[in-house]
Amino acid sequence: MPPATPATSPAAFDGLLTRARALSVGGRRAILGIAGSPGAGKSTLAEHLVRELNGGGEPWVAHVPMDGFHLADAELDRLGRRDRKGAPDTFDAGGYAALLSRLREEADGEADGEADGETVYAPGFERVLEQPLAGAVPVPPSARLVVTEGNYLLLETGAWPRVRALLDEVWFCELDEAERLRRLVARHERFGKSPEQARAWAHGPDRRNADAVAATRHRADLVVSAEVLGDRGAGAPA
Repeated sequence: MPPATPATSPAAFDGLLTRARALSVGGRRAILGIAGSPGAGKSTLAEHLVRELNGGGEPWVAHVPMDGFHLADAELDRLGRRDRKGAPDTFDAGGYAALLSRLREEADGEADGEADGETVYAPGFERVLEQPLAGAVPVPPSARLVVTEGNYLLLETGAWPRVRALLDEVWFCELDEAERLRRLVARHERFGKSPEQARAWAHGPDRRNADAVAATRHRADLVVSAEVLGDRGAGAPA
């Protein structure tokens, strides 16, 4: 179906919660993807969705970022890709697809009574070190909805189509371009880059990656403005 008009009203976030809840029906595990350019607010949106959906009860929604599948700097150096870290071919897209497939298989086995279910561990990403961190994100058997977010969920090259095939829906998160760049530069500075380095990276490699991501917008099931969070997203890392 065609993407919806970006939602910005205060009530729109409640609509997103309702839509996300509906993905998991009959106890099955669903996987919701959130795509978008660097700095657009994907992580912030995912974190707010997970927190609101879980409420104060037993967590039934898990957050699995794509960033854990960054290739390590040592491997990027070997491949000659360190200077464009964050591009599609600087991630282990096949490994990411394999994890999403396992998340489905583990849940299917539990539902069929073939296993008691077990916690699946996904890699995380340490932003201070800018390195992936193995086994950092637990997804318990009780998780009926997994929210995963990353730049390239809708890309049609390489192994990325395997990722899209494993997602029940993909929402595209976008933000005013000037604000996106402002947040992105601030994030780079917060994690160790000088103001000059932060601006150069945001307007160089990040800009090229953002253009590639923007070209996939029309493939999303829903387009969401990061402004849907209103004051809840103010000052949060994008």
